[in-house]
Amino acid sequence: MTTGLKPRAMAPRSGAGRALLVLTAALVLAGCTTQRLGQKAPVVDRSTARTPSASDGSGSSATPVPLGPVAPALPGAENAGKPGYYTVRPGDTLIRIGLETGQNWRDIQNWNALANPNLIEVGQVLRVVPPLADPSQPAAAPVASSSVAARPLPVPAPVAPPAPAPAAIPAGDDVAFVWPVPGGVLETFDEVKNKGVDIAGKMGDPVLAAADGRVVYAGAGLRGYGNLIILKHNNTYLTAYAHNQNLLVREDQAVKQGQKIAEMGSSDTDRVKLHFEVRRQGKPVDPLKHLPAR
Repeated sequence: MTTGLKPRAMAPRSGAGRALLVLTAALVLAGCTTQRLGQKAPVVDRSTARTPSASDGSGSSATPVPLGPVAPALPGAENAGKPGYYTVRPGDTLIRIGLETGQNWRDIQNWNALANPNLIEVGQVLRVVPPLADPSQPAAAPVASSSVAARPLPVPAPVAPPAPAPAAIPAGDDVAFVWPVPGGVLETFDEVKNKGVDIAGKMGDPVLAAADGRVVYAGAGLRGYGNLIILKHNNTYLTAYAHNQNLLVREDQAVKQGQKIAEMGSSDTDRVKLHFEVRRQGKPVDPLKHLPAR
């Protein structure tokens, strides 16, 4: 018999049925959520962030990468490698450059209009022949650097009395040298280890000019040489006298062969001795081949 009552929906009879309903609802919600996130995700245009290649055929152009400021060329760079010019190397000073090119460091300063002789840079190119010199006659090629370290070049204070006029430098090539001190040879010439000869003596012994010339350096600005004198004898030869106790001449002074120019000492070395160098166009040569036999 019909009672008129509507039949009630029957609840699932087991836990498994309820779990199935929950899982179904979760999947529906997940699908909706995934669709909304997909619609809001930003679109990244990577065409300007990659470098185009011929192989991909994309045709897209890369955004230019800004470069840092380009360092200006060092002074004289356009003359690098040319005859009569010298490229500054690590450890160089004008004194060393003058010694290795057979020039007066002050002349090099003037030829290159250097206001401060200490301000030179590695890679800078310096003129090391007079501006009117024949460029086909190059300055001496730089010799290999020795282990001697360089000190900053001292800038001497002005001297009250005027300096004497520079001595005339003979143009001839040959020079007849004499021994600067009478002592025995302690160490002979080696182009790499010893660029001159070391001669024995006593503290205060006179050091004599080996030939007529002009003083192009007198000071202690080159570490390893102590109190040093460099004489220029002509356009070919220089001589150097190192480790002195006292210097008795000044730059630009004319000297005569046999004149006392210093007193022997042990400055910047381990014993009293004279280190004597002969340089031909800046290149060290064996002094014993240029001194009279004894």
